Amino acid sequence: MASVSGAVAGARNVFLANPSWTAKERSDARAIAVDGDAGESGWLMIPTGGSGGEIKFARHDGSTLSSAVEGFRRHFAMERVSAISVLPLHHVSGFMAWMRCALTGGSFEACSWKDIEAGRLPAAVPERCCISLVPTQLQRLMGSRASVAWLRNFSAILVGGGPAWAELLEVAAGLGLPLAPSYGATETAAMVAAVTPEQFLGGMRGSGMALPHARITTAEGMVRVDGPSVFRGYFPSFQAERTWETEDLGEFGPDGSLRILGRRDDVIVTGGKKVSPGEVETALRASGQFEDVAVVGVPDIEWGFVVVACHPATATVLSMDEVHAALSGLAAFKRPKRFAAISPWPRNAQGKIDRAALTRLAGFSPRQPIRQAP
Repeated sequence: MASVSGAVAGARNVFLANPSWTAKERSDARAIAVDGDAGESGWLMIPTGGSGGEIKFARHDGSTLSSAVEGFRRHFAMERVSAISVLPLHHVSGFMAWMRCALTGGSFEACSWKDIEAGRLPAAVPERCCISLVPTQLQRLMGSRASVAWLRNFSAILVGGGPAWAELLEVAAGLGLPLAPSYGATETAAMVAAVTPEQFLGGMRGSGMALPHARITTAEGMVRVDGPSVFRGYFPSFQAERTWETEDLGEFGPDGSLRILGRRDDVIVTGGKKVSPGEVETALRASGQFEDVAVVGVPDIEWGFVVVACHPATATVLSMDEVHAALSGLAAFKRPKRFAAISPWPRNAQGKIDRAALTRLAGFSPRQPIRQAP
């Protein structure tokens, strides 16, 4: 925090970096950083990609960040925002949690996720305080009565970084947790849509309405975001337009809430037919058999790609009757051809599944065909 503050005060270009990057990723990042106009200054570059994907830096500045903070403040009716953060500051969600506090005069406390997961919880939660969690982090905390009691002290539990499955949301609602499922990206300075805690506890699902500073539309199923918090291009390129065409598939529900259906580039083509991993994962989670699960496409001579359901390797034996029952509503070509027990389970520093690593591991996992449900 002190390093970033000093660099910004010096009116330099500032590049955030992930300390877990490989040597190649660090080299790629340095090459991008020195490729820009030497006369430029005052830009904050937030990384996206890495860990199996191409590293890019999204250009932001005081205008994009302050617009995002003001939109957040108005959406949640908070004059001053405070936060306890377990997400890393080099990631847009962790960084913007700090910015919301810094620009509104609230308090900010950075905590270790390992401490929080182990039950070493901060003794006091400030007034009008938020915490940002990915769905798996929320799931783990909900397994502890003490953690659930602690979470009830927050004004908003911001849930993002990936879709939260229906069962998780319903259990959270039953516990009275003030969840705020949201949608955003590095390119939009984090959140641009969110369900408020009041809406969530009242039954709204999805990613909620657009924040005041953003306009969200869909064209041919693809999500588009317009507004002043949209990045100004991937450094060293520059874009004047405040429009971002995402790779996310989405729609608006009858209640006006944005619902993310998956990503265009995640689609698995098997035997010439398209499968959305998110749809299959939702069905698998509904079986109650998986602590975590992810669906990937693994190259196959006969089918081009086959649908493989990956899950953490544990001593627990899956009840395949329950799994087949959950999958029965899907077309046969969408159902996994096999399951792969993976150890260690690959996640990055933000808690997101590293799908590139998972696909590699799934390709080498034992080939155990699973009997298809009738």
